[in-house]
Amino acid sequence: MGRSALPLQDARLTALMLLTTVVMAMGGKDFCSWKCAVFTQQWPSGFCKSLINQSDCIIPEAINDWTIHGLWPQTHTESSCDCWPLFRSDIQELEEELMQRWPTLVKKHTSFFFWSLEWKRHGSTAACEEGLNSPLRYFQTSLRLVDKFNLSSILKKADITPSCDRPYKVKELHGLLAPSFGEELEIQCVRDEKGRELWYQVKIPLSRAGFTVGCGNYTWEGQRSNPSPRNQPHPCPAKGSVYLLPINHQHPSEPCKH
Repeated sequence: MGRSALPLQDARLTALMLLTTVVMAMGGKDFCSWKCAVFTQQWPSGFCKSLINQSDCIIPEAINDWTIHGLWPQTHTESSCDCWPLFRSDIQELEEELMQRWPTLVKKHTSFFFWSLEWKRHGSTAACEEGLNSPLRYFQTSLRLVDKFNLSSILKKADITPSCDRPYKVKELHGLLAPSFGEELEIQCVRDEKGRELWYQVKIPLSRAGFTVGCGNYTWEGQRSNPSPRNQPHPCPAKGSVYLLPINHQHPSEPCKH
């Protein structure tokens, strides 16, 4: 006999019990103190260049666009938790869309492994917010944010297209994106073996209240004056230029190879 669906009241009680367990495991009330979240979209070719072993990278044939890296509540302490695991059935109805918009780009990891890791590190932290209080809601919200902050559409309208030869000024990119993503957005790069700055991802600070743009003079963590290792993500130089390299499915880590 098949398992019947839980009545709504029982389902809410189960979610509440799980959330209580998570809160206790993560240090009590401070766990729910986050006020900002960062929504991050990554460019597949830039991601490949960020890997220490670039041969580990894979870009699925269906992927030709920016993908989700994550939705990350900003906390002052380490908040990942094994106490609320992600099951495939939790997000089964979203799986097709997640495969298109939030795929793994690492050969040795399945997409479900990637999603599980994001849920463990960030989703379980977000779960104290009513609209995010389950895996389904967390991933649904993240997918909606892609449409709300449609990076691809903005770039296309401005004729910002992938190229091996055409650099773009960071100041102009920031000015293009700021009206939609807020002045606090961060454009991140990695450097290639030629010393060029490659566009890797965009980080958008959002308020916990409705995930609106900006978060009260949000301050990015870390120092900005120290040079980063070549393949470590870092803020693109504000006065410099960056390359948005093409996606090459056959040679993901060598996007300009023919």
